[in-house]
Formats: sequence, structure tokens, C-alpha cells
Amino acid sequence: MKHHFLILVFLAGALFSQAQTTLSGTIKDEKGQAVEAATIKVKGTNTSTVADSRGKFVLSTSRNLPFTLLISSAGYTSSEVELTQLKDSSLTIILIENNQLSEVVITSRRRVETAQDVPIPISVLGGAQVEDAGAFNVNRLKELVPTVQLYSSNPRNTTLNIRGIGSTFGLTNDGIDPGVGFYVDGVYYARPAATTLDFIDIEQVEVLRGPQGTLFGKNTTAGAFNITTKAPKFKPGANFEVSYGNYGFVQAKASITGGITKKLAGRISFSGTQRNGLLENVATGKSVNDLNNIGVRGQLLYTPTDKLKITFIGDITDQKPDGYAQVVAGVVQTQRAGYRQFDSIIADLGYQLPSRNPFDRKIDHNTTWRSGNQLGGASVNIDAKVGAGTLTSTTAWRYWNWDPSNDRDFTGLPVLTLSQATSKHQQWTQEIRYAGDFSSRLSGVAGVFLIGQDLKTDPFHIEESGSAQWRFSQSSTSSLWETPGLFEGYGIRTNSRLKTFGAAVFGQLDWAITEKLHVLPGIRYNYDKKEVDFDRKTYGGLDTEDPALLALKRAVYTDQAFTADVDESNFSGQLTVSYKVRSDINAFATYSLSYKPVGVNLGGLPTANGEVLTDLARIKPEGVTHYEIGVKTTPSRNFIFNVVVHQTDIKDYQTQVQTAEVGVNRGYLANAEKVRVRGVETDANYKLNDHFTFYGNLAYTEGRYLSFTNAPVPLEETGASTSFKDVSAGELPGISKWAGSIGGEIQSKRIKAFTKEGRYFLAVDNYFRSGFSSSASPSKYLNVPGYALFNGRLGFRSREGISVFLWGRNLLNKNYFEQLLPAAGNAGHYAGVLGDQRTYGVTLRYSL
Repeated sequence: MKHHFLILVFLAGALFSQAQTTLSGTIKDEKGQAVEAATIKVKGTNTSTVADSRGKFVLSTSRNLPFTLLISSAGYTSSEVELTQLKDSSLTIILIENNQLSEVVITSRRRVETAQDVPIPISVLGGAQVEDAGAFNVNRLKELVPTVQLYSSNPRNTTLNIRGIGSTFGLTNDGIDPGVGFYVDGVYYARPAATTLDFIDIEQVEVLRGPQGTLFGKNTTAGAFNITTKAPKFKPGANFEVSYGNYGFVQAKASITGGITKKLAGRISFSGTQRNGLLENVATGKSVNDLNNIGVRGQLLYTPTDKLKITFIGDITDQKPDGYAQVVAGVVQTQRAGYRQFDSIIADLGYQLPSRNPFDRKIDHNTTWRSGNQLGGASVNIDAKVGAGTLTSTTAWRYWNWDPSNDRDFTGLPVLTLSQATSKHQQWTQEIRYAGDFSSRLSGVAGVFLIGQDLKTDPFHIEESGSAQWRFSQSSTSSLWETPGLFEGYGIRTNSRLKTFGAAVFGQLDWAITEKLHVLPGIRYNYDKKEVDFDRKTYGGLDTEDPALLALKRAVYTDQAFTADVDESNFSGQLTVSYKVRSDINAFATYSLSYKPVGVNLGGLPTANGEVLTDLARIKPEGVTHYEIGVKTTPSRNFIFNVVVHQTDIKDYQTQVQTAEVGVNRGYLANAEKVRVRGVETDANYKLNDHFTFYGNLAYTEGRYLSFTNAPVPLEETGASTSFKDVSAGELPGISKWAGSIGGEIQSKRIKAFTKEGRYFLAVDNYFRSGFSSSASPSKYLNVPGYALFNGRLGFRSREGISVFLWGRNLLNKNYFEQLLPAAGNAGHYAGVLGDQRTYGVTLRYSL
């Protein structure tokens, strides 16, 4: 009954109708130039708006006169304008440039507000900061936000986590949902491969930490990325950028915008990146792991009235690298018999690795690495001013085409000659929400969300063995294993399809009990349905009727088919209390309950005594209980310091585990009974004066299995008397106890160069993290050592005209791993995803 009552409160609040005061105006600077994107807010309320590219704004509020407007914009002194009467509803407001730390404006709560006023741990990066730091994708962005972890052995096998939770670590299984929501211009991107793409024309990136299911359409149990691209402007403008670097690095970006008619504006943006490979294939003489990315994004903005805005967006991004090869990083002694150890196997085959030092960056793989990754889509977003709020409808369709080729044995031997999980995915989403003031003390957001997905093999997934497979799979001393051609060309073809449907009603209120004390309850009802059809058949190899030989073949690959049809619904919610101790201290505490939907295995199931473990086809949903206490402080107008303490308890944690069975492609899913993640986060920004700016972030995170009694054994225990192990109290993979970043910038006074006014600058960044486990079951060997990276930039920057700077990444040329993973079949060798060595170059930018 309580849940139903809260829903009725949200719906009733959205229907409140009050008398409105409407005013319009223009924001200008001291020179009379329009100030674009200035924030205009009614003091003491959540009513706000943003000035357009001409500095113009329209604002409606339920407040009666008199009231005060708060106006702010990056680089200008905030202004307060008290309105006692309106002889003319059109205002002109002048902002004065300053040297203070700029207030960061966000829209994650579906309204315009400053990040320091929001009772959510959030990191905000402006588009210029992202571009200058060379963070052209999420993997590089994590260096600026240390609570973000991204691991990618290829675009499909990508893990995006916040505070170490969100998605399974290592290899991806399509049957579960991510716990970190990834949004671009309000559209949810379901595929983790989207996080590997180049950013295109970014305005701002907001990283919210902790469950956000009462604010966003898709359920998010760990956090959300809210990415905003630059919108079309009626004032003509253009940006062009080109970068050149070592290893043949070339990156070009361009964006053009302007008015088409009086009410229609457009924007088209382009990004392209190329780079030579960073590994050498000594067998072919070619470099591999190159970059070959291209993307385009087009937008149309239609404003038929001051209260209605319609945005059409279409985009397509294509990656075609000869890439994502991994090097053999080490060999461990398993508990299998001596003849089944990796070194014994390759000695019998007369083979040696090209190098035992992974940082020699040499491979001899005999299967081509290919990672064709294409994503695109179209959306229509409608924003309508209704009462003291905004009614928004976002309709979107997206697709993903995946065309890979991998060498899963990581050697030059013909063990696994084909590994290709070619796939196609489509999704459609519809979100309708209302956000605004329901009364003088009550505001919030309420909405509904629908998502449908269709993922299928294209036309099938292939795993095929070569002539050396017999020696890696050999499990007895029988001479039958050496039968010529027994495994050569022997493989599996899998046809599978996953169809999902999700629906949700969500909302969050902000009740201002007093001006200082706010209570924010939120609720969500979620429904999820998944249908799986999995059919795997063997083919090839020696054509024989000999039962003994057939048994050996079945020890490597078997036919397997199953279907699963699951659906469930649940309620989740949260309660936040926020108290503004003073104007410069905002404290908050949050308690939330959330769920990650039921999962289904889509990479094949393991077997026991020859029987398929079909009970593993369905994976229990996660139940997440989250606690958080934080304080955001602004000791001076030039200094920000924030602290957050958090703890997340997860029941039936969904984890991806590796198995020694070659035929279980990408591992399989399992539930760990109980998991806990807790930690402390701090971040600070300080602007000493107009010339010196500094920042620092530090996070301590501890993640453990409180109970995981039926975990698979780690790599070194393959061949033990039992196939499962109690790893309770073991560390979760992918989590560094310590991670942080620190940096700063020195800039000159304004001078005129290249005919435009600008500044010379020097910027330095340092990102560091301690070591972490790289195995679902804690291992003595699969642990990535900690590392630190130093980056720098030096040059001239201007708002208009030419900017030019030199840049360097990993300036100390640190050798480091991003991830370690066992080879298929667990023969004892494991591979590493290497971080990039030192790179450097120059960037030239021109803005109109």
C-alpha cells in the first residue's frame, strides 16, 4: 500500500496547476555580447532555465512577486536580481567576468542546478577539459574520474563499473544487464561496446555514483554516465581540430552549426582517429592493435514556440581496427598432470613463444584479430514547458553490428583457428517524464520508460579447432588423442537469440521542509522479461564411428540446446535527506534499495559427468542495499572540497566465471551469495588566482565476497579434485583499494596571438591506482600491479581563432597491464591487455 500511495503522490503532484509568472530576458557581458548557456534560477526554488546561443531566456514560475533571480555562468561573477514588480516582462542582465572557480551546472536531475547543491556524489567534466586531456573515449576518461573502471579485451568484452560494481568483470555475457547506465543526450545505450567509441562533440560528461533508478529510465544499480553533446545554435559557428602524434597517430574533428530558418537550427559533427599498431606480429611482420575509428553525428533543433523544443539526432560510428590482440603475460603451474602443463605441451609440439616478456610487445598469432564495431541510431526529443516544469518525450532506435575474429589461444599454434561471435543487436526506447515544481516547496521528476531489445547471432557464432588442439585438450595418455585429423576443423556453430522487454515507472520528489532541510524520496517499479533460444551444434573433424574417438571429440565440444523464458517485477526506492548547514556546506545521507534484473546465460553452459547444467540457464536478480553519507563544501569562492562515505551490500551478485571447458564461450554466469563494497571518496578543486588552478581526487574502495561458496577454482588450481571452491572473504576483481588523480594548470595573462586574444598554458595530470585482482576467483597470479601515469600539455589556447598545444601521455613510459585473463581451456598460460606506452604529439584547433 505504501508503494501505491507514493506513486499516487507523484502523479498528483505532476497535475498541480498554479498561477504562473512568466518573464523573458537577455544575458550579456560588459561588452554587450550575449552570454550563452547562462543559468537563470528563481532563488529558493528548483525553477530554472538556460539562456540560448543569443543569450535569451524565458522563465515561468509559480512564485508570486517579489522574488530573486540567481544568474551564473562559467567565467563570470554570479549575480542576484531582485524583482519586486514587472513593468516590462523583458529583462537585460549584465554579467561581469571574474577569476573565481566557476560553478558547475548539471542536468542529471532533469533540471538545471549547480553540482555543489545536488545531494548526489557526482563528477562533472566539461567538453573542453575532456578534449584538452586527450580523453576521447571512456577508457581515457577514467584517468580523470578514479572511481570509474573500464576493462576491455575488445569492444564486446567491455566492463564499465563505478566503485568496482555494475557489470561482470572480464568477458561479457549478453544475458545480464549493466548496472551502470550510459546515456547520450537522454538516450540509453544498452551495449557496453558503446563505451569504447570516440566521443563526438561533447558538451559535458556527468558521472553519478550510486543507484540512480529513481531519476533515469533504465535501472542503474551502480551509477550512471550522463553525456551531453553540443546542441545546434542559431548563431553560425564552427570548430576544426587536427592532431598528429607518434605511432602514426592522426585525429581529426569538425563541427559546424547555424540557423537554417528562423526556427530551425542544425549541427553536424565528425570525428576520425587513426594510429598504427602497438604490438608486432613477428610471424607476419605487421603491427597490430591499431586505431581506425570514424563517426558522424547530425542534429536538427526546431523551436516553433518559446515553450516547445524538438531535437532530431542521428549518428553512426564505425571501428575497424586490426586490434585487441593480447600478449601472453605469464604461465602458471596448474594441478593437472605434468604432461598437461603449458610448457610440456608446447615442447611436445616444438613451439616456443616469441617472448616471455609481455612488454616486448611481440606476438606470433596465426588467427587474424578483427574487431568490427558499428553503432548508430536516431532519436526524437521533445521538451515542452508545462506549468512550472518541463514535459519531455524521448523516442529512440539504436543498432549494433559486431564482426570479430580472435585468437583465443594467444599463440602461433593452430589450437583455436576460429573464434568469431558475429552478432546484431537492435533496441528501441521510449521515455516520458515530467520535471519541475509542483508547489512552492515540492518539486521532482516522474516518468515512464519502455525498452525492447533483440540480439541474435549473425548468422552464428563459430569456435573451430586446429591441428594442435589434441595436445591442449589431451586428458589421458591414450595414443588415440594423436589420431591424425581428429580435431582439425572440428568446431561448434551456435545459433542464439535473446529478446528482452522492460518497463518502468519511476519518480523522485524534493520536499523543502525548510530552505535548509530537504527530504528526497524516490520510488521505482520495474518489469523485465527475457526469452532465450540457444542451439549449438558440432561439425567437422575426423569423420568416424569409433565410439572411443567420438568420446574424445565430445570431451572438447558437444551439442547443446536450451531455452529460457524468465520475467519478474519488483519495487525499489531510495530516501535522501539533505541539510544545508551554511551556504557553503551541503550535507546529505542516502539509503536505497535497488535491483539488477534476472539474468540468462548466453555463452553456453558447463557440464558435469557429461550432463549439461541447465539449472544455470537462469541467474537470480541482484538485490542491492546502498548507504551513503556525504558533505559538499565551498570554503571559499575559489575552493571546493567534497567527501563521501559509501557502502553497498549485494545479495545474489551476478558474476562471470571462466571454465576449463573450451566450448563454454566467454565463460558462464553465476551468483555469489553476498558481496560488499565500501569506501571513502574525496575530491577538491582550487583556483589560486587567474593563473593557477589545481585539482585532486582520492578514493579508497574495498570490495569482497562475503559469501561465495561455489566459485570456480582459480587458474592455478585447475585440475584439483574439486571444480569449485569457497572464496568467501576474497577480493572482488577489478577494484583497486587506492585510486586517484592530481593535476593542475598554469596560464598566462590574456595576450593577443594569431590575431585573437588567448593564454599560454602548461597543464600536468597524474593518475594512479594500486594493484587489483583480475580473476573472478582470487588467484595468486592473476593480479595486476599498481601503476601511475603522468600526462602533460603545453601551448596557446583561445576561445576563438587558433589554439595550438603539444601533449604527451604516459610521459614516463610506464609498462603496465590493464587486465589479465586465462587462455581458453586453462592450460596454464594467461594473457594481458597492455596499457599504451609513451605517446606524444601536437594539436591544432580553430574556432569560429
